[in-house]
Amino acid sequence: MSFKLRLAASHLRRGGIIAYPTEAVYGLGCNPQDRRAVLHLLSLKGRPVSKGLILIAAKFSQLMPYIEEPTPRQKAMLEQSWPGPVTWVIPARSSTPDWLRGAHSTLAVRVTAHPQAAALCEAFGGAVVSTSANPAGLPPARSPLAVRQYFGERLEMIVHGKTGPSRNPTEIRRLTDGRVLRPA
Repeated sequence: MSFKLRLAASHLRRGGIIAYPTEAVYGLGCNPQDRRAVLHLLSLKGRPVSKGLILIAAKFSQLMPYIEEPTPRQKAMLEQSWPGPVTWVIPARSSTPDWLRGAHSTLAVRVTAHPQAAALCEAFGGAVVSTSANPAGLPPARSPLAVRQYFGERLEMIVHGKTGPSRNPTEIRRLTDGRVLRPA
């Protein structure tokens, strides 16, 4: 594991906000269990808590502390799309903090196929908040320079790397019925 990913994971553990490449755009991330860090990230973006956030993980087990156990049929749907650029909205555990769920009883989650994003989750030891690196209403950042232009020195770290080949943010689907909520 690279030094930069170990450093990024250390920033996450200490409550820092970082930017990193994902399947399509740069993401902003923090420790999902750290309320102060999540609220700071939302403030940077100008995003209301009520909207909820996405968690990414390197493997399904890293998401299980936050979501209800899917049925065998639902798990098969997840396995067909993961790892990959599909985010699923899944019923959240009652213990999942409202600063992650927002005004919902569900949580958006993804097992990422992006090698650096997955390695970041592995280095951190769990799921990481992942929201596009941009102030609300502006286009998502696709490079470290764009991240810096948006946020200046207000981030603890930018993990440099290439975003994946997707042109649009990940598709979002609802697990209970498979309905597409946001097309890719």
